[in-house]
Amino acid sequence: MGTIVRFFQEGGPFMYPILFVFAFGVAIAIERWMYLTVSGASNRSLWKKIVPFLKAGNFQEAAAHTAKSKAAIGSILTYGLYRVKSARRRDDIEKAMEESMMEVLPRLEKRTHYLATLANIATLLGLLGTIIGLISAFTAVSNANPADKADMLSASISTAMNTTAFGLMAAIPLLLIHALLQTKTNQLVDSLEMASVKFLNAVTERQLKSAGA
Repeated sequence: MGTIVRFFQEGGPFMYPILFVFAFGVAIAIERWMYLTVSGASNRSLWKKIVPFLKAGNFQEAAAHTAKSKAAIGSILTYGLYRVKSARRRDDIEKAMEESMMEVLPRLEKRTHYLATLANIATLLGLLGTIIGLISAFTAVSNANPADKADMLSASISTAMNTTAFGLMAAIPLLLIHALLQTKTNQLVDSLEMASVKFLNAVTERQLKSAGA
């Protein structure tokens, strides 16, 4: 613990903004992970509830469940279910659901892209801190005793490099978390698209049966 504190203190003033950037990124990551996890669970729960109604062709009951739900899939299917009554073609229902998907996607992808930006900022702050530290070191060494210059310079450079190290230590986890959240978001979007296709197939099958009857 003492080594970590000493490392942080020797890094200079740029260690604080890097720490703030990292903490801000972690807060975003936790919020996004929780939101996507809850959203995925809500989507699966709602889908299990309405599948029996879709198979039975009871679209009115299915619409009653989706309209009350706050799940992303509920919004998409509500658009499609309300269009089932008036639309004659599959394309009309599909376009209505695509419109709802365009509203849902920004909520799923919200703030995730900030993590990559924050990782870049942490890296650049680390480099900036090192450069400023080196400038200060060379300025101080220029007026020092020639016999002490080598030792002073090596110590100053070692301290200045702390900010670059800390910037990378903050940036690497943020990039990894960003990749994980992107993967989780893509999986969620894929599941919504798959549910939409299954819904459209169920509607089309029901309409064909009604037409045949």
